[in-house]
Amino acid sequence: MLGALLPLLAALLVTAPAAAARTEAADVVPTATLTEITGFGTNPSNLRMYLYVPDTVTANPAVLVAVHWCTGSGPDMYNGTEYDTLADQYGFVVVYPSVTRSSKCFDVSSPQALKRGGGSDPVGIKSMIDWTVRTYDADTSRIFATGISSGAMMTNVLLGDYPDVFAAGAAFSGVPFGCFATTDGSEWNSACAGGTVNRTPQQWGDLVRGAYPGYTGPRPRMQLWHGTEDDVLRYPNFGEMIEQWTDVQRVAQTPAATDTPQSGWTRTRYGGTGDRAPVEAISLQGVGHNLYSHGMAARVLTFFGLDSGGPAPQPQPGACKVTATTNAWNTGLTATLTITNTSTTSINGWKLGFPLPSGQTITNGWGAAYAPASGAVTATNASYNAALAPGARVSIGYQANHSGNSAAPGAFTLNGTACTAG
Repeated sequence: MLGALLPLLAALLVTAPAAAARTEAADVVPTATLTEITGFGTNPSNLRMYLYVPDTVTANPAVLVAVHWCTGSGPDMYNGTEYDTLADQYGFVVVYPSVTRSSKCFDVSSPQALKRGGGSDPVGIKSMIDWTVRTYDADTSRIFATGISSGAMMTNVLLGDYPDVFAAGAAFSGVPFGCFATTDGSEWNSACAGGTVNRTPQQWGDLVRGAYPGYTGPRPRMQLWHGTEDDVLRYPNFGEMIEQWTDVQRVAQTPAATDTPQSGWTRTRYGGTGDRAPVEAISLQGVGHNLYSHGMAARVLTFFGLDSGGPAPQPQPGACKVTATTNAWNTGLTATLTITNTSTTSINGWKLGFPLPSGQTITNGWGAAYAPASGAVTATNASYNAALAPGARVSIGYQANHSGNSAAPGAFTLNGTACTAG
């Protein structure tokens, strides 16, 4: 028995058992200090894993993956952010992945990295999460990722590759999932970094969905931060990320709420108006690439729902309901959408947002004005049906061409708020 334990003790830096330990491995991980963990699982790109465990860990703790910038390391991310002290306050566990390749940049460009289980860095990070979940009996519904620069790009990649693992992410100065893709082994994509890669929201969304084909479950929420004067990963990437994640979340690209949390900041929220909207984006006027500063981590925790010690609530459907049916023939279809105001207040003027299924293009419609003809569509009320009393409903419809997919839309927002579908 002793002989079997010795290798484990050596690998995990023996110390006194933690009070909230869940397994023997947890018993030998020091608390309140940064610890390197070895032998954590499949690790095709030879990443290093660092772990911070607070003195008091909540039962079934949340796990936060904090991903460093180019030229940085896991210990640098630990020293340069406040996630460890926030973990002390709220009882979650922090994983700090660390690159060993010479550039110290995460792989966000190779075909292997941009596919679930494809290899490279995301697989190693997933192994770190699995080790932490096993060791601390962590809550698999409360796993989050955040990163800066290269780490922000990896945050986008992780949420695309593993939508079933992460509840939410926060990316500081990043680029959309797939924007940095290369096929020649290069780690750098100048066009993307320069902000000249422009795609439609649906094209960006399809890149994310293509990382895990066939996945139909819920998608992680995303918080985005970017400075208008970023000269490393140019500011247009901010708008492209908003387009990507609103499309992935199937919410309108028109903000449901806009405010100024502090001078020079513009915060827009999509698909909801609260602290945990499906997508939240913060633009910092006049700020460059190195925008992260003290206090931002606390805002990340608010978005994640980790500043209350309990599970983060999922975005709730709004006070509206939409049913959708289609009638299809060879290359065409008609669709009927019925909107019901399930709230207790009247609606005077409405915009219904929904993603048109891939391969469909609207050719004409009735009861509303539809734009654009494909992708993330917004239907705007006609003059005669703008008012919806509590409990009232209105039916609208459109005709569309299709290339084989005649499905009805499956998600809707009314004036930026998510509706119940079905």
